[in-house]
Amino acid sequence: MMSTDFYNEMYDAASALRPHYKSYADWLAATPPERIARKRAEADIAFHRVGITFAVYGDESAQDGGKERLIPFDIIPRIIPAADWLALQAGLRQRVRALNAFLNDIYHDQEILRAGIIPREQVEGNAQFRPEMMGIDVPAGIYAHIAGVDLVRADSGEKKGEFFVLEDNLRVPSGVSYMIEDRKMMMRLFPELFSHHQVAPVQHYPDMLLENLRTVAPTGVDNPCVVLLTPGAYNSAYFEHTFLAQQMGIELVEGRDLFVKGETVYMRTTQGPQRVDVIYRRLDDDFLDPLAFRKDSMLGVPGLLSAYRAGNVTLANAIGTGVADDKSIYPYVPQMIRFYLGEESLLNNVPTYMLRQPDDLKYALAHLPELVVKEVHGAGGYGMLVGPASTRQEIESFRARIVAAPEKYIAQPTLALSTCPTFVDGDNFGGIAPRHLDLRPFVLSGEKIDMVPGGLTRVALRQGSLVVNSSQGGGTKDTWVLEN
Repeated sequence: MMSTDFYNEMYDAASALRPHYKSYADWLAATPPERIARKRAEADIAFHRVGITFAVYGDESAQDGGKERLIPFDIIPRIIPAADWLALQAGLRQRVRALNAFLNDIYHDQEILRAGIIPREQVEGNAQFRPEMMGIDVPAGIYAHIAGVDLVRADSGEKKGEFFVLEDNLRVPSGVSYMIEDRKMMMRLFPELFSHHQVAPVQHYPDMLLENLRTVAPTGVDNPCVVLLTPGAYNSAYFEHTFLAQQMGIELVEGRDLFVKGETVYMRTTQGPQRVDVIYRRLDDDFLDPLAFRKDSMLGVPGLLSAYRAGNVTLANAIGTGVADDKSIYPYVPQMIRFYLGEESLLNNVPTYMLRQPDDLKYALAHLPELVVKEVHGAGGYGMLVGPASTRQEIESFRARIVAAPEKYIAQPTLALSTCPTFVDGDNFGGIAPRHLDLRPFVLSGEKIDMVPGGLTRVALRQGSLVVNSSQGGGTKDTWVLEN
């Protein structure tokens, strides 16, 4: 059932159970397979009933491209010991502090650019850099109020199972609703497990998020009105938008529900206009304000940028945060931590080749079959090459794209991502097989930096696949952080 080539979350290299999984493994061994099968079917039905689906766009090879799909849910949890989580939490807090300091700097004094630590053209020439944000003071200097940091676990020399940061998601990070619903499902299906394990709770995330948003309201606002701005029902993450708004007890609004008057944002209500102080926006920068960005946007609010500039509304996340989660900026985060915090990074990046640099480009072109190559603006598992899993024709086709525009790509070694036993239909091993996974904790920045223990674990259900994105056939697991 185990692969000895990868760090297995549940078993060590000698196929012995890791201590934090022992109680769960005993329960699993004592539970009749028929009950497991019945509970898995119940989970699918319940997820369909609640509407926990997502849409995939642009996948023309799929017959149901663009239609709603259920994200597969695996009932074998990913379990993290308390000590591992404490170390991760410290590293995540450090990283998000540095990223917020970087964003505040590049839109003000640009000290890191003047120091030559990051090339100026890498920032100011980035498609996500917003000159309109220059000189705007945002509350508490916080730009990334919600960050989804993608982590992978792999062996690193003598160190086994080290966590690496794969990427930082600072624009409109999604997936937290699946983290919460996965936990609710496990507690509903197997309540006895939670009486035998001290699992740290995650259900309070919406309360924590709302409190975080309230703390960054404009100066002088004592009882802020918070709303969630959605692109609408056709967005792939619309379930999450409605879920979070409902859980926080705030209004879910579209651009047409808001208007700007006197550099202040108002919401249309049956009782008349109501001032809006904080907007948790799930809408990309380009579509936020047709007067400032894309003129053809029907999703945003005309004049929103002027209200933002005047300090009369807070946007979470701030306009222009995308420059800090761009894959071309990612390699510089350890330098940011040194520059702004005077500390060494607690969480390592994956070694990265920047193909705009001639030496890195030369190396990457000579080693494409061994590397993962990504578009610097890519997302969702698209626009990438996984060398070891690609055909010669696919590699050569991608090589031509790199040569034509090397500045659009980075390359990384193919990490031996950790695995966790997973129920896989139609597989051997009695339906359980190791599958690769990652972890996305959600880090909230307000008066303090906080997060619920764990995050969203995504699992690549296809045998051998290293791509965990739901749009690429991935599923999710409940993530348990043990409290002792």
